[in-house]
Amino acid sequence: MRTADFDAYLDDIRAAAADEGRLELIVRRPVTEEREILDEARLDVDAGLVGDRWAARDERTTPSYLAAQLTVINTRVLAVIEPDRARWPLAGDQLYVDLDLSVDNLPAGSRLAIGSAIVEVSETPHTGCAKFSARFGGDALRWINSPIGRAYRMRGLNARIVASGTVRVGDRVRKV
Repeated sequence: MRTADFDAYLDDIRAAAADEGRLELIVRRPVTEEREILDEARLDVDAGLVGDRWAARDERTTPSYLAAQLTVINTRVLAVIEPDRARWPLAGDQLYVDLDLSVDNLPAGSRLAIGSAIVEVSETPHTGCAKFSARFGGDALRWINSPIGRAYRMRGLNARIVASGTVRVGDRVRKV
């Protein structure tokens, strides 16, 4: 699909719930290029998503270490880029939600309750990279990194865990 074709789906992306959505998918990345689909996960203020490779990062050399503890992506955007849901975990995010992740709706510092955990939206942007382009195409990468893509956080957002808890597929995701 070409970049211009993606724009036809903007109304659906804009229609995502602003205050309360749903956790659609949980993906743990135990090592680089490996994905595990989970029905339930533990989010920990120190370890991130328990069992995910994030905790193995070197905080001295990784910029914005805690700010990128967790990544969250909007499933409406991902459905446009990749209609095959089985390929969604390739995006590399941990939590896949049906919720408006736009900058206007969730400015940095906003908090989301997911299951019994609470996460805080980071100022650190989550942007597409060469891996994302290789998996979903250059047009998809250009679209999510465009001004409208950045405003709606089409590549998703970075967050840090502020209250540990358990999350399950189907849980409500709500602004607090």
